[in-house]
Amino acid sequence: MARQFDVPVFYRSPIVSRVKEYRRQLDPRKKDLSPSLLDFGPVRFKLARHFGFCYGVENAIEIAYRALDEADGRRVFLLSEMIHNPHVNEDLESRGIRFIRTTRGEQLMPFDELTSDDIVIIPAFGTTLETEKALSEIGVDVQAFNTTCPFVEKVWTRSERIGDQDYTVVIHGKHFHEETRATFSHARSKAPVVIVRDLEEAEQLASVIRGGKDSGFFISHFEGRFSRGFDPGKDLNRLGVVNQTTMLATETAQIAALLKQALFERWGDDGIQHFADTSDTLCYATNENQDATRSLIEDGADLAVIVGGANSSNTSHLVELCEEVMPTFFISGDESLIGPSKIEHFDLHKKELVKSQNWLPDKENVDILLTAGASCPDILLDRVMSKICSWYPEAISVDTALEPYLVIPQQ
Repeated sequence: MARQFDVPVFYRSPIVSRVKEYRRQLDPRKKDLSPSLLDFGPVRFKLARHFGFCYGVENAIEIAYRALDEADGRRVFLLSEMIHNPHVNEDLESRGIRFIRTTRGEQLMPFDELTSDDIVIIPAFGTTLETEKALSEIGVDVQAFNTTCPFVEKVWTRSERIGDQDYTVVIHGKHFHEETRATFSHARSKAPVVIVRDLEEAEQLASVIRGGKDSGFFISHFEGRFSRGFDPGKDLNRLGVVNQTTMLATETAQIAALLKQALFERWGDDGIQHFADTSDTLCYATNENQDATRSLIEDGADLAVIVGGANSSNTSHLVELCEEVMPTFFISGDESLIGPSKIEHFDLHKKELVKSQNWLPDKENVDILLTAGASCPDILLDRVMSKICSWYPEAISVDTALEPYLVIPQQ
């Protein structure tokens, strides 16, 4: 039986939780990726099969609130945002937790203001070996409230293992992201490391491997994204690819295939000896959420609404998938829904909040795809649906809409 986490009740939802439990009982092996339909009459919501809090996030939330309960007068700090969701982080701040750093690593308060009596929570993304050492030297117990996701730790373990086997580690990730910085730190303790952001950058790296680009190109193009002393002449001969767990899993697989092919072109039949298989490090939740979103898109709708923090990497990739085929609005919660004719949403391309007019189609029946990132509480989707339904006087009640999800059919 899957572990049950002690997540505060105010993050739970009466609507989404009912639908999720029905689907779990009906399909415990998660083979059916078709969306769930909540039909309110004039507006219908198609919910992705998988979304919301994953194992790592629930684990992190449980530990953070336990730290508050056990503080007994001690100060409680978060190294940086525990997860990338403003609602969760704002609630923790309201309970007295202070942040030491921004998500990009800028110091909000110096470490020398900390004491050995303070509680410091390590976020779900983990942290660098250097930060752990600095906190330990102050006397802070970095393991007491360490919320690092087990799947992130799995990536670290595999990175260190292939480093021990003389492979260079290629990280598919965003070099400024906390998780990628942490993975970079752990990997470089055992191996040369380089970070690639996407397929385009991987192709540039492949050009160096094949010999089409020289070391000077590598140094300038990947500046700030490779470990100290990296030698392209020898450190690109044997590679293993791991990823920031919130990246597009399909893109990680494509990058690995591209670099593997480049090694074959460089080394011929011996290329197989130059590439480490690390496919088992991909995060199950990231895979499930992205696969469920693709199934959601295939089902079709008038528009998509994606709920999550603007700085959430895994949520942004769900937005990218939906944007390819329909109008998509990336919102933080129901407060972003100004009205049926106006919405405030995050524009991934402009990297800023924008307001759009006439976002909701003026038609008799509206179909909305609805999903969320792995750090988004289900209750936020309840509120989004409730607010949108409030604009339709003829919408049926929640109880009526939930009737199809109350009784599990006999198998």
